[in-house]
Amino acid sequence: MELNFDNAVAYHEGHFPPPNVDYSRIIQALLNANDALARYDQALVHLHNRELFLAPLRNQEAVLSSRMEGTISTVDEILEYESDDDTNKDDAGAVRSDIIETILYRRALNYAQADIEDGRPMNQALLRSMHQLLLSLGRGATKSPGQFKSEQNYIGDERTGRISYIPISPEKLDEGLDRLFQYIGSDVHPALIRTAFAHVEFEALHPFKDGNGRIGRMLITLMLWSSGIISSPHFYISRYMEENKDAYIAQMKAVSAENDWTGWLLFFLEAVKAQADYNLNAMNRIRELYEAMKAVFAEITGSKHSIAVLDAVFTSPIFRNQQICKCSGVPPATINRFTKALLADPRTLLKVARPAAGRRAAVYSFEPLLELIRV
Repeated sequence: MELNFDNAVAYHEGHFPPPNVDYSRIIQALLNANDALARYDQALVHLHNRELFLAPLRNQEAVLSSRMEGTISTVDEILEYESDDDTNKDDAGAVRSDIIETILYRRALNYAQADIEDGRPMNQALLRSMHQLLLSLGRGATKSPGQFKSEQNYIGDERTGRISYIPISPEKLDEGLDRLFQYIGSDVHPALIRTAFAHVEFEALHPFKDGNGRIGRMLITLMLWSSGIISSPHFYISRYMEENKDAYIAQMKAVSAENDWTGWLLFFLEAVKAQADYNLNAMNRIRELYEAMKAVFAEITGSKHSIAVLDAVFTSPIFRNQQICKCSGVPPATINRFTKALLADPRTLLKVARPAAGRRAAVYSFEPLLELIRV
């Protein structure tokens, strides 16, 4: 197919990082974003068991960030896959490629967070390791996992051949990445502005053959955390980007087309504020449900183990009984009794997501929580 470059915008050679920031235009948006992030982070700090509330948000992030690149999966599918034992997970032919790719997104982000906690710097080597994991299976496995591009890549419509953006050339990529990471490690601008500029620059460089969007959104979380804006690496922004995808792409493109760094900053800061508000509200809804379920589980099970089981169910709302046993430390016979009691409750607390078949145990879904986190 012949490519059409009539309306293509090329990489902004020589314009990163921008020398000046128009603080008069962005100061209120910057304050609003910082305040929203601080409220969300403060709420996380005071949680007694943050994993109960963060696990659902992480799954949302993996699904939505992957969806932006055409990978369609659901939270239910991801959780059902995670509920299987290792034997069933090895049956890759029975699992949709989209599900594998979404799970790999989450694992790549977790991997990067663990490496940074261990003292590994944020650099080109870390990027390649993240990319290697992200594209290790599924359709991405044929697209040079862990390798920077060696040929010019383009952003556009594959069906028509119409190109909208021309990233930096492979010959200049190393120089561009060095410039990016030097900027990331500097204190030229406040950390939130630095994160905004670094994200759009990474996407403009488009250093990989595939997976650039997902890696770029992971960088937002990693930068906010490593710069100290948030105290733990648990801020997920893909919901806002996915809901405002056209504006997201247009504002990034305008950086190269019109040198409009301020317009991009305003969009990004609003995205951070809106997503922080959403994450805080979602976390509060999950917490309210958790508090309400304490009494319900105690009533239904009549057991001293009710809280341990509740915690395990909130961590894995689609589960096999063996999972809940392992997570809670409660004996299998007791878990089986709990499951039967929850299934029998008229409030539809539990459903059979997948009936038992052969050696495969039944999989159950905890509907009250899933109704809050499905996307």
